Amino acid sequence: MASTSAARAKILQKNDNDVVIVSAVRTAMTKARKGGFKDTRPELLLSHVLRAAYQKVNLDPKLIEDIAVGNVLPAGGGASQARMAALHAGIPNTSAINTVNRQCSSGLTAVNQIANEILAGEIDIGVGAGVESMTFGFGPSAQPDGYSDEVLSNQESEDCLIPMGITSENVAADFGIGRPEQDAFAAKSFQKAAAAQKAGKFRDEIVPVKATVIDPKTEQARQVLVDADDGVREGVTAESLAKLKPAFSKDGATHAGNASQVSDGAAAVLLMRRSVAKRLGLPVLGKWVAGAVVGVPPRIMGIGPAVAIPRVLQKTGLSKEDVDFFEINEAFASQAVYSIKAIGIPFEKVNRHGGAIAMGHPLGCTGARQIATGLNISKQYGDKIFVTSMCIGSGMGMAAVFANEQ
Repeated sequence: MASTSAARAKILQKNDNDVVIVSAVRTAMTKARKGGFKDTRPELLLSHVLRAAYQKVNLDPKLIEDIAVGNVLPAGGGASQARMAALHAGIPNTSAINTVNRQCSSGLTAVNQIANEILAGEIDIGVGAGVESMTFGFGPSAQPDGYSDEVLSNQESEDCLIPMGITSENVAADFGIGRPEQDAFAAKSFQKAAAAQKAGKFRDEIVPVKATVIDPKTEQARQVLVDADDGVREGVTAESLAKLKPAFSKDGATHAGNASQVSDGAAAVLLMRRSVAKRLGLPVLGKWVAGAVVGVPPRIMGIGPAVAIPRVLQKTGLSKEDVDFFEINEAFASQAVYSIKAIGIPFEKVNRHGGAIAMGHPLGCTGARQIATGLNISKQYGDKIFVTSMCIGSGMGMAAVFANEQ
């Protein structure tokens, strides 16, 4: 039964100055280097979701004042590509844009930036988005050519360079999250995502995209319609995952089946002041309530949600019981399981349609994608308040609270 605390009741009140969401969309997420978007540049993916975000509610794009885009891998933060994407999407050159890189939370950071600009009175209408082509983002061009020895003499600075998979093993070892528990969690993610996909539950949040795919053998190009996450697999069990070899340490527990998939995808969230949405006659899907970001030790960066979620609940006066469900990014099963248990959240309230282990984690996209998914889930199950969260490379965590109004 839903909680009826005073804090929850206050959040569900409607005020003209609220930051509301009128549109939230995403592309499908596809396997990097071999999926439906392997030959699609990130700026084109971004253009698709930016255009869909305003067209879905028939908003005149001239009214969009600012856009923030989460993006992690490209050199220069993809700033020029983001500007190009907005212009290609039919958003005029009078609208401003910037990219942000807070690694895995970049999409949520972008949404928070726009929400706070609206709260501060700087703008009335903006878009928080995220995009990542992990196909095009990987490789030598994405890597720095070295680091300062003086900076590396600080142990925590050096810990920022620990491969993500090793930080997963560190969390598992430090907090006693064994492989059977990780594999059971990962299998459940696949099972939930497969069931949701089969039932058409992702359809309303996904913008179908016509993409060109080049056959690596014949070099022939063909057009495909990408409208479903292609990493979701039916029939995955804890027993089938137990057969996979560890990926980062021969005695480790993290492997390809209980870690997030390397993916391509984009998402966009259209936000505005409630009074403006009323004046324009636009539907309100929900409202942004608050966000919080925290730092944690880099060597166990995966614990970020365990710290960020309590922080954002404290800021809003909510208890964990006041929250109907949580979208927690599954960077690795180890850190997701630890975070859920540390906070004391029932597992059935987390990632109802599966998570990044089954669906994929395009780095800059995920924070915005979780909002589109969360609003869609809220509508389908009649929930009111949800929290999104993720761990962040180099040792951070982020979380945000949203209220559904559909």
